[in-house]
Amino acid sequence: MKPQFGLGLAACLFATMTWGVQLPLAKDAFGAVDPFHITATRYLVAALCLAVVLVLREGWGALSYRGHGWIAAALGVVGICGSPLLTFIGMSMSRAEHTVVIVTMQPMIAALVLWVLRGLRPAPVTVACILAAFTGVLLVVTKGSLTLVESPRALLGDLIVLVGAVCWVAYTMGLGRLSGWSVWRITVLTMLPGAIMTSLITAGLVGLGVLTVPGPAAVASVAWELAYLTFVGVLAAMLAWNFGTRRIGALNATLFINCMPVVTFVYRALQGRSFAAVEIAGAALVVIALIANNLYLRARQHA
Repeated sequence: MKPQFGLGLAACLFATMTWGVQLPLAKDAFGAVDPFHITATRYLVAALCLAVVLVLREGWGALSYRGHGWIAAALGVVGICGSPLLTFIGMSMSRAEHTVVIVTMQPMIAALVLWVLRGLRPAPVTVACILAAFTGVLLVVTKGSLTLVESPRALLGDLIVLVGAVCWVAYTMGLGRLSGWSVWRITVLTMLPGAIMTSLITAGLVGLGVLTVPGPAAVASVAWELAYLTFVGVLAAMLAWNFGTRRIGALNATLFINCMPVVTFVYRALQGRSFAAVEIAGAALVVIALIANNLYLRARQHA
């Protein structure tokens, strides 16, 4: 194995493990600070930090949108504002374990979107994997119950998380319209409008009396969670992911996304959380289906 390839593998593994931990951390922090303020803070701070790095790497001219302002802003609002905000709102109503399983489904969601919008029918193997993965999600969310009435609030939260996952798929698919930009530039110039929109929504809800600004004591009580979510979950993990993806390829990197549910479930288990056998089986089914589809795509690519 080439050293650069090995470093790429390690970087992608670090990023996905980081993301697997950040979901339960964020869920725990919601008891003191609402999802809106957490999302606005972490992405605004991260965007400003990354903008400084972008300028140092590519110069002040890299901050210019050069005729792509509306496209970049729209993608930022959908992917950097809509996706994480909906994911966190939905998770505040449900559980981190549900959220991570749904988020992991994004490659399958992308295949369905391409099928519906562009008529690109996935291969039968992919269709089978999609059905298996969705079955696994249902097992995790419903704990095997067909009544779906155990917790209507949690089910609504899971649906909101699903919409957030679709938003991220739309963001990812739309990045091709910013061809010619570096990864750093795309990240910063979409993250900035997304972070600003999240901040405006949060400020508007505060003005309407729907939200209250967290006090110093509330912020201090989750200070390390906020620091992790901002500097590790966004900054360090994003840098590691971009570094790793460039060295091992997007298809190989996607395989590591399947680590996220494992990390989240293990983290919760270490906190003393117990899981029903059907939940573990459902999560395992999702991971197996995603790995099987990834391996199939790799084999077809090299055929």
